[in-house]
Amino acid sequence: MPDPHAVTRLLDRWRAGEPSALDELMPLVYDELRRQAVGMMRAERADHTLQATALIHEAYLRLSGSKLEAENRAHFVALAARVMRRVLVDHARTRGRDKRGCGAERVTLVETMAVVPNAPDRLLDIDRTLERLRALDPRKHEVLELKLFGGLTDAEIAQALGLSVPTVERDLRTARAWLRAELDRPEAS
Repeated sequence: MPDPHAVTRLLDRWRAGEPSALDELMPLVYDELRRQAVGMMRAERADHTLQATALIHEAYLRLSGSKLEAENRAHFVALAARVMRRVLVDHARTRGRDKRGCGAERVTLVETMAVVPNAPDRLLDIDRTLERLRALDPRKHEVLELKLFGGLTDAEIAQALGLSVPTVERDLRTARAWLRAELDRPEAS
């Protein structure tokens, strides 16, 4: 694991508007981002045209052109995970649009399968459902998103969001139950 102070210094430089800081930061967190990307791609369909490396590179391009502000390593990794999720969602939307209404390819997420056993769901359905959760309870949405897509531990989520670990655990239980109920509804598909 890289020196957390080095990561924080680079994040401070990036926030201050120094784009080269992101170039220096990426090698320090690349292995962690790669593990996340591999996990995300493992949950995708076998014939997916993106690979983990391409997913990380696309996320890097989006991050380099953004004004996102990360305060520490856990927060940056969480932001990068969100960007990778957006890349996958955008890719799924483009693929669906290219198919001209033939129906979206079914895409499952490993963590979602634990939430909703024996009910594989499409990435776009999951994304829409998570967006509804964002409107209802932004904090629970953020906690669940960091867990599902960021792969962060409860302690890392608590640190990134300035919450206690028990609060994160309660939010996760509630958000998972809500997600399960929403995805089980017939109109969610």
